[in-house]
Amino acid sequence: MVAERAHDIVVFGATGFTGKLTAEYLANPDCEKLPLLHADASDAASLREVAANTRVVITTVGPYMTYGEPLVAACAETGTDYVDLTGEPEFADLMYVRYQAKAVASGARIIHACGFDSVPHDLGAYFTVQQLPHDRPIHVDGFLRGGGQPSGGTLASALDVLSRTTQTRDAAKQRKKIEPKPSGRRARAVAGKPRRDEIARSWVVPLPTIDPQIVVRSARTLDVYGPDFTYSHYAAIKRLPMLAGGAIGVGALAGLAQIGPVRKRLETLRKPGEGPSEEQRSKSWFTVRFHGTAGDAEVVTEVSGGDPGYGETSKMLAESALCLAFDDLPTRAGQLTPAAAMGDALVDRLRKAGIRFEVLSGKPVNPPSRQVTLR
Repeated sequence: MVAERAHDIVVFGATGFTGKLTAEYLANPDCEKLPLLHADASDAASLREVAANTRVVITTVGPYMTYGEPLVAACAETGTDYVDLTGEPEFADLMYVRYQAKAVASGARIIHACGFDSVPHDLGAYFTVQQLPHDRPIHVDGFLRGGGQPSGGTLASALDVLSRTTQTRDAAKQRKKIEPKPSGRRARAVAGKPRRDEIARSWVVPLPTIDPQIVVRSARTLDVYGPDFTYSHYAAIKRLPMLAGGAIGVGALAGLAQIGPVRKRLETLRKPGEGPSEEQRSKSWFTVRFHGTAGDAEVVTEVSGGDPGYGETSKMLAESALCLAFDDLPTRAGQLTPAAAMGDALVDRLRKAGIRFEVLSGKPVNPPSRQVTLR
């Protein structure tokens, strides 16, 4: 934990759509007395001043490949804990390559993907393996279902990722060259195949997001994932025509994102700071169902909640920062995952905040306080 500083938690980007929701979640009557800090992504000195006077910085300012690096640099240098909600693999990989050594030296915990990317998936897989024996190979499938609408910032970040596939591969290669692997254990993501799945009760298709990378990095850090851990990540869709249509739509969007003028035009469909209305968010939802096996042991779990992209993301982001600032956590530094940095403490916080972690079926090794019937 860093020494006493003027601020426990600062939200960088509080004027944006998700940043505002995060600030509102954290707010209490005493916040009226707090000063408004001024910092800009293009002003490294202002970011360093904020970081040096803060225990935990939350940033919602994306796309992170465009605006994120100076704040990571400032936090790594000053030993300040950092959380964001990026879903950009290239950004996470480059920040590891450039600032891992400095963050370890300063004691900073740099934690990416603390929103819907990738808290439900990362903590859900962690919760699942805790119900299985740890002395044998473990495989987990994750099946995502949900409904919601994007904000302007989310749309811009998604288009940026889709337009940078070559750079993303290059960043992953750079990281692979220097990142140590666990000794005597292994963990990896395994691409699944489209199929009808009885556990998901849906058609499922591999989902190429940052989430499997985050899950596997947790597994490489923590022994609870067993000696040989594999994870496969899917989108689950009830009806086959919707699955086919979604695949075609994503493919078309990825192709259009390669064309600069077209991408810029798509970004104007929803401007930064704009997002779905409160009524639209109230109708949004998500479930991530996990099927875990370890030899003859088997368990089905689920993480679920409301509006994934904004209401629940701001909750996850804020609770992650509170967890880092105030909870008794393992002594680790550098770039970490939510599960590796916060684990049970963050699961407990999110449960109290209304996000459900449930065992649906199976005979867990460590039965949780609540078990429900598979539906």
